[in-house]
Amino acid sequence: MKIEKSKGMQDLLPADMAKFRLINEVFRDSCLKWGYQEVKTPTLESLHLFTSAGTLTPSMLGKVYSFLDWDGWSGERVVLRPDATIPVARLYIENMADKELAKLFYIVNTFIFEESGKKNREKWQFGAELIGIGSPMADVELIVLAMEVLEKLGLGNVELKLSHAGLTRGILQKLGMNQEEQHQVFDKLLDGDASVLNQLQADKPGLAPLLALQGQSSGFVKNLTSALALDLPELKPQIDDLVFIADALQALGRSFKIDIASVRGFEYYTGNIFQLFINDEKVGGGGRYDDLITAMGGKPTPASGFALYLDLLMKLIDSGRLTGQAAPTVLVKIDTAAANTGFGLAVQLRKAGYTVKLHLGGQGPVDVQWKLEVHNKAPQLVLTDLAQNNKHELKTIEEVLKILKR
Repeated sequence: MKIEKSKGMQDLLPADMAKFRLINEVFRDSCLKWGYQEVKTPTLESLHLFTSAGTLTPSMLGKVYSFLDWDGWSGERVVLRPDATIPVARLYIENMADKELAKLFYIVNTFIFEESGKKNREKWQFGAELIGIGSPMADVELIVLAMEVLEKLGLGNVELKLSHAGLTRGILQKLGMNQEEQHQVFDKLLDGDASVLNQLQADKPGLAPLLALQGQSSGFVKNLTSALALDLPELKPQIDDLVFIADALQALGRSFKIDIASVRGFEYYTGNIFQLFINDEKVGGGGRYDDLITAMGGKPTPASGFALYLDLLMKLIDSGRLTGQAAPTVLVKIDTAAANTGFGLAVQLRKAGYTVKLHLGGQGPVDVQWKLEVHNKAPQLVLTDLAQNNKHELKTIEEVLKILKR
């Protein structure tokens, strides 16, 4: 019987891992240079962590991998983490709540059940969380950091969409809906059900069109209320936040699109939301979640963050970016009687920055640029440029390195 991998899971082959590591290194380098520190949370978390604060929609909770962690007498229901931000918030509450500011980043896998098994059930993502500061300047920093990573990866034509969860919820409240009705509409928007906007505009034609508004400048936000001759003073703080962020991005030469109702997938966000698209596919996003840490039992703490979807970015990375980065590869073929000398030479080549593969029998590796033969008699060292088929008979490692450096 042929054994295959579980449905919805994926293997990462050497070519995949080369892209995985490239993205990892670019992201990690960028975060460190912006002053963020790396953390890692457990794959297994308490289900209560995700249900106590109402941080996931009902449809999301129905797709988590959950089971009873049973010790024979009692047990606790646990899950494979379906989200990365909530565990980082828990980590902060348990270990770093005394810090005025925590700038953290992570690279983790998350798990969501998908019935058909044709889509990935395990997804990799990397992200950053800025905890302790409520300024919209922090939101701008995260947006610029996320876009910088995509640019360093050589991914052009990135579309940035801005919205504001507080503004969207405020408009829903202004429509005269009770708390339950607001939650129902917001949950549909979170799940990407745009038809709810058409229904709202039909039922409440005065204010509902605000949710469908879209624009591409801070001026659009500034004129948001006057566009429909409406006075919404209670929403001024949310509009001011969005104006600041839009103004800052414009000053930095960053283009964006404002889409008030675009909140899909941001269950616990309270303020600014941003989403990043490449070729109409969402590759990441984030925003402000000032109520999350309090809802999880921590003290009132403003926070914001983002995540980028590693699986999708791996498909977009040009394989050409992986060539020319590694040091030349040298195949070392050692006579049995010269084993000590050969292994010693391989160590020195690696210390000099070269990739070294030993010839272990058969035809040997083919993906090499140079071959170094090590004999126990003259000529002791024979270095061959496999591309040019040029051979050099040498005596010392210094002579070998001199030719390789050419």
